[in-house]
Amino acid sequence: MNNFFRTIIAAWGAKKLGGGCLSTIVIFIVIYTLLGKCNQPARASEAAGHIKTEVLAKPSEANTPKPAGLHR
Repeated sequence: MNNFFRTIIAAWGAKKLGGGCLSTIVIFIVIYTLLGKCNQPARASEAAGHIKTEVLAKPSEANTPKPAGLHR
């Protein structure tokens, strides 16, 4: 969510829900933080999309060099 709209929504909610000065500030911070978390993807699904698996294959015997004295 855009920070500008997040600030406007949090300020409106804090004005409606807050009773005094301190509670309004606390409610603003809570709403602003919650709106910031609404837009983020879940960590598990985000990490799952970026996992790269590497398969380490055993080199075949045909491709490995053999010592000079052991040719059959």
